[in-house]
Amino acid sequence: MSDFYQTGAVATLHRLGTPNVARLERELGLFAAETPIALVLPCHIREVGTKALRGIARELKQVSYLNEIVVGIDGANLRSWKKARRFFAQLPQKPMLLWNDGPRMQQLFKKLEHAELGAGQTGKGRNVWACLGYVLASEKSRMVAVHDCDILTYNRELLARLCYPVAHPSLGFDFCKGYYARVTDRLNGRVMRLLVTPLLRALKSIIGQHPYLVYMDTFRYLLAGEFSMDLDVVRRVRVPADWALEVGMLSEVIRNCAPRAICQSELCENYDHKHQELSARDAERGLNKMAADIARAFFQRMAAEGIKLDAGLFDTLMSAYMRQAEDTLRFYAADSALNGLKYPRHEEETAVATFVRSIRLASKQLQDDPLGAPLISNWNRVESALPDFLDELREAVRLDNEA
Repeated sequence: MSDFYQTGAVATLHRLGTPNVARLERELGLFAAETPIALVLPCHIREVGTKALRGIARELKQVSYLNEIVVGIDGANLRSWKKARRFFAQLPQKPMLLWNDGPRMQQLFKKLEHAELGAGQTGKGRNVWACLGYVLASEKSRMVAVHDCDILTYNRELLARLCYPVAHPSLGFDFCKGYYARVTDRLNGRVMRLLVTPLLRALKSIIGQHPYLVYMDTFRYLLAGEFSMDLDVVRRVRVPADWALEVGMLSEVIRNCAPRAICQSELCENYDHKHQELSARDAERGLNKMAADIARAFFQRMAAEGIKLDAGLFDTLMSAYMRQAEDTLRFYAADSALNGLKYPRHEEETAVATFVRSIRLASKQLQDDPLGAPLISNWNRVESALPDFLDELREAVRLDNEA
């Protein structure tokens, strides 16, 4: 059973008692009459046919309240695109697939570039953004849920608990972020545990209780890939194209929603997915690359909030982060000992040392280029500049799925 502690800045919806998935799905079926629900699945072609995605498909076959499923496929050539279509054809909801590397979608991305509304490089951020655009273009749904395709512990409860807060007509939430524990024989989620939380708290120790830092530190698993939101929010938010999708999305949501309309929901008892390599010696790969992108996203958002970030602050931050991380290592060692979990102390310390370099790289990148990679334009702006673009997107997806 979960605790029932409220962290303060946004509502926390806990998983209390014995789950009753049937009740949740029955009520979601009623809510969906007024608020039709779309599910977006950002997927790389490497994930098609994996154990995780087969399990997800098996569970989705039993979900009756979804109005549509939209799957973004990255990295597919013609042969693997056909393979993806065959795989997802087993779902009774008849998903629509976006062939992001196909000629029709590539032509649309070029059109955006010519209009100076570029959607960035191939990646999860662009994939999600394009899928959200298709949900808008299809005009079939009023809210959307997003989750990854590599979840090994996926079940219907996760999806129901993700959709419920936004779909419920009287709870008043426009955005819901998922959270969960990540435990096997050891504690997982190194980037969240050893980078994000110590970094946020180090920044608060230097800058003080800035509303943005308090808001971000409220989320119990900030890097979770699962969220749901009202379609009006979809139109307004801008999406990052790099590893910082989750950080950038939360930063955009607080700009476009009142805090009382934001919540986080505990989705499941435990969560496992594929694990990235640390890549301690290569700043362009794995968790090392992810950590630098996440730190830079934090710094860019803080600069946008009017917080002065200079060399002196970054020097202080490195020392403050190291102290916070050292305390964190001790806390998690004690937590692991009490629960009989393995605690690879050397690997944890190596991760912290790697993240120090990632933070230093992110601070240098910010000072060299304060604006950094721009966020993808929101869909309101795209529609304003290219009024026919959503119609063209809908038609391109239709043709790709019928060819």
